Amino acid sequence: MRILFPIALITACLSFSAQASGLESLESFIKTVKSGRASFVQTATSPAKAGQVARVKTSSGTFEFIRPNRFRFLYQKPFEQSIVADGQTVWLFDVDLNQVTARKQAQVMGSTPIALIASAPDVRALQAEFLIAEIPSSDKSNEGLQWVVATPRSKDNALRSVRIGFKGNALAVLEMEDSFGQQSVLRFSGFEVNAGVDSALFAFKPPAGADVIRQ
Repeated sequence: MRILFPIALITACLSFSAQASGLESLESFIKTVKSGRASFVQTATSPAKAGQVARVKTSSGTFEFIRPNRFRFLYQKPFEQSIVADGQTVWLFDVDLNQVTARKQAQVMGSTPIALIASAPDVRALQAEFLIAEIPSSDKSNEGLQWVVATPRSKDNALRSVRIGFKGNALAVLEMEDSFGQQSVLRFSGFEVNAGVDSALFAFKPPAGADVIRQ
């Protein structure tokens, strides 16, 4: 199934104090950022199989959200696909296949990266679903960013961990790894904090003639 960004790996972005630690940045975002939009480039790497090299796929698009529970990922390249949450349902639309998959939002949010940006009212609520820790700034892989790592408490979660990197007043990188060893890295640019995002963007209606699968 052509899903570039599986719903269990769906993710986050935003605005914080330049001098803040990773945990302070995360808490500030949850408290103060109510909406936003950005462009993103995603790189997904599947683990190499015996005798083969790792498979790498790159995609790009735009992201908008209004807290606490509406968001939209619009993939534009290499092919069109959208993931829209309207507060009740998460809709995944593959343009080329003319196929829509609909899932109840309450059943798919839980311990997912999107909970880090679009649903949790505070850090304490996140800690009920994730083990959250700061990554020391001395870590050589930090790229000069402030980082936190979130690990789902549920052992049944397909997501293994999420690393969130902040630079200045913006979220710069979101890194995710699932239980199959697949890694996805999203790099955000041009993020607008508390932008006037039109709520109509999250009112999804399946196109005429589309095959609709409800799960």
